[in-house]
Parts: sequence; C-alpha cells; structure tokens
Amino acid sequence: MAEPRIPPVLDLEGPAAPPQRNGELVFDAVWEGRLFGLTMALHEAGRFEWEEFRARLIAEIAHWERQHDSTERWSFYERWEAALEGLLADKGLCPREELDGREGVLAARAPGHDH
Repeated sequence: MAEPRIPPVLDLEGPAAPPQRNGELVFDAVWEGRLFGLTMALHEAGRFEWEEFRARLIAEIAHWERQHDSTERWSFYERWEAALEGLLADKGLCPREELDGREGVLAARAPGHDH
C-alpha cells in the first residue's frame, strides 16, 4: 500500500508565493493554470516531494533576480516552469531533450489551437 501523500502547502508570502488577488490564485494565461495543475497532479502521484519543488522554485527565482534588473519583465510561472522542468529532468521523469522536442511540436501547431 502506498504511503498517503502530504498535501502541498503553498507559500502565501515570500519568494515562492504564487500571484494572488483577494486571496485567490491568479493565472494570467491558460498555460499557467495548466502548469500549476500538472505540478499538483505530479506531486499527488508521488513523483516528487513538495519541498523538493519548493526549494527549486526559490532557487529559480533567486537565479533570475541575480541575472536581471528589477525593471525587466517578470513572470512567476516562467520560473515555476523552469523549476518543474529541472526537477523532472533530474529525477529522470522527463529528460530535457524530450521536453525540448515536445515544446517544438506544440509550438508548431496552428495559432488558436490550445488543446
């Protein structure tokens, strides 16, 4: 029998806190919500511990902040994506080459095709 999963605890403040408005999560694009859902599903399926992902996310944010100045466009979910991709690759769940290949296939689809 599999061990019960410890539910993730999202940071409500600090560097790993997702964008919120009136206490609710905010997604500016469809892909952001899908990425969030995918991350939660992978965690719930036991593919990684939440703290592993959280630490990666904080590191990705810190890396971006060291490489860019405060006037540059910022995307929390781009950092989230980088953290998840790195974690999946390092765990051997989805190698970077496979991610890159899938990204290319998806990017080549006709505009407006969002499924």
